[in-house]
Amino acid sequence: MRDTLTGSRIRERRQISGLRQAQLARQVGISASYLNLIEHNRRRIGGKLLVDIAAALSVEPSVLTQGVEATLIAALREAAADAVGQKAEVEALDEFAGRFPGWAAVLAQMHRRVVSLERTVETLSDRLTHDPHLAASMHEVLSTAAAIRSTAAILAEPGEIDAEWRDRFHRNLHQDAERLAESSKALVAFLDESENTGDKRGLPMEEVEAFLERRGYHLPELEEGQDAAEVAQNALTSSTSRSVARQVLMRYSSDAKAMPLSKIQAALEVEAFDPLKLSVRFSVDLPTVLRRMAFLPEGVLPRPAGLAICDSSGSILFFKPIPGFAMPRHGEACPLWPVFSALSRPLVPIQKRVTLLGRTPANFDCFAISWPQPATEFGQEPVYRSAMLVLPVDGPETAGRPSVEVGTSCRICPRKGCEARREPSILSEGF
Repeated sequence: MRDTLTGSRIRERRQISGLRQAQLARQVGISASYLNLIEHNRRRIGGKLLVDIAAALSVEPSVLTQGVEATLIAALREAAADAVGQKAEVEALDEFAGRFPGWAAVLAQMHRRVVSLERTVETLSDRLTHDPHLAASMHEVLSTAAAIRSTAAILAEPGEIDAEWRDRFHRNLHQDAERLAESSKALVAFLDESENTGDKRGLPMEEVEAFLERRGYHLPELEEGQDAAEVAQNALTSSTSRSVARQVLMRYSSDAKAMPLSKIQAALEVEAFDPLKLSVRFSVDLPTVLRRMAFLPEGVLPRPAGLAICDSSGSILFFKPIPGFAMPRHGEACPLWPVFSALSRPLVPIQKRVTLLGRTPANFDCFAISWPQPATEFGQEPVYRSAMLVLPVDGPETAGRPSVEVGTSCRICPRKGCEARREPSILSEGF
């Protein structure tokens, strides 16, 4: 029975890791259709392929073949490794799980819950501090409550109030109470909004990024020469979002014309991925190459590509995530990311291996460069932008290469003795 469910366990672990079938298949050197048969238990699996899949999913092969017991022991090992100030008897895990499976399951479940809550803290830390819509909603609630309190205080004062003014105060009180009820409902709905709804109520750029995410960050109609303004007009509803989308899609269209997809595929078949060589081959600047690589269809590059673009203030203007790659959307990101350090050396290409700290550190190869926007008149101060292409690295590629340790933001970064730290981390107190 255990062997017959190996495919189901592979599918479950892949989904937990946030990998698509095509991504996992590419990593282990098989076709997506063959992996699909394995995941539906229509093909038996073992030997080197099983080991390769387990390595790609960062689990022991036994977790895939032995099921619940091995999965439980693996979860207990993770809990022991993450314990703060405690040293667990790891060598006795098998005995503990065998003798007390109920308690072992409770401990593993609590550990998963802690991991989930830490991710929630990471998201809300950025959202509560910087989200402009949340700030506006809170201001509306507080200002309305203050207005109600002022009106109520006037009505509660001793002495007679003219009937006309009393009626006016009552009307104001009623209107403010209704406004408070509506704004409170809106605030609760905003906070309870599910990430699975796909309804992005944030900044216009976030709405544009949500649209691109739904399209897989690849638009064949623009590759074929369709007008970017027309695509933007049909893609989004609000005029502000359409305006932002028009700028992004016009740049996409321009990059696609300079670096046609068919020629990129031919170039990558000849030699390994190198942004500088591609820049020379296509006679384009490096920012064009970095942007273009992030908008290729799945499978063209051997690894998924993330992208971050910022201006000289450090504000993120565009962000394309990949599994494990996280940056605050509204500011206060770690300044050690190459996208920010490139701003101090305009037009100098930077390549760095980066380790994003966290419960499970993630390694990335980052390519970054900053450049001035075209001047429109003589004597104009240059306005700089910076772009960073991010490619995940794992397995043997991580060995022997120095890397720069970065965090998501200071508030949730575990790194000690960091010269770039702005404020203490909440993790320093064992949170």
